[in-house]
Amino acid sequence: MVCKGYLLDCPPTCANFVDLSMDFLPEHIVDYATEHSQKEPELLQELFRETWQKALVPRMISGHFQGRVLSMISKLTRPKTILEIGTYTGYSALCLAEGMQEDGILHTIDHNEELYDFQKKYFDRSPFKDQVRQHIGEALQIIPTLSGPFDLVFIDADKANYSNYFNLVIDKINPGGILLSDNVLWSGKVTSTPDEKDLDTKELIIYNKLLNEDPRIETVLLPIRDGLTLSRVK
Repeated sequence: MVCKGYLLDCPPTCANFVDLSMDFLPEHIVDYATEHSQKEPELLQELFRETWQKALVPRMISGHFQGRVLSMISKLTRPKTILEIGTYTGYSALCLAEGMQEDGILHTIDHNEELYDFQKKYFDRSPFKDQVRQHIGEALQIIPTLSGPFDLVFIDADKANYSNYFNLVIDKINPGGILLSDNVLWSGKVTSTPDEKDLDTKELIIYNKLLNEDPRIETVLLPIRDGLTLSRVK
């Protein structure tokens, strides 16, 4: 939800708030599910609003409902080490950090150096200020430099490299660890034959098949927002 006026001081109950998510369910069902889920912390509400005010593609942010799902998964697994591929403005990283152990570390990677200060401003205001490690650059080059192992990995970056990211991280995840993959339904495009030039959709189809068939993991694809896959390493 976001205020049509994109005002940072606009309260969440503002009548101008509208749903700008990528849900497949009817809007009233989504609203009901959101209203009956835990509220997001005030810091995340502010981060969400400022993302919609200043970022170029604000719909990329996880948002309230998916953010609470990420937080709940993290709280259930209690990870000590987290890797996020695709920081954007930092919303999902802060959600994942909510379940991290007190001495845990979260590594988050993004190629857009222009967002570094935006992310850091909110990380520094959070309870996880000293636990978040920001990495700027190409994830394919940075991931091999991170030793791991990781208890929780979240992939939410350029879709064309999802399989490459998987191959780089799968052996760095502890047994029983969780791999989360975002946007795996890709607005429903994965259910039909993609255009020859639509490389992202073609790759996501391959990636979804990989997650479903790789014997090292067990997977369930959740139709949350634009699709969220939860894979458990055996």
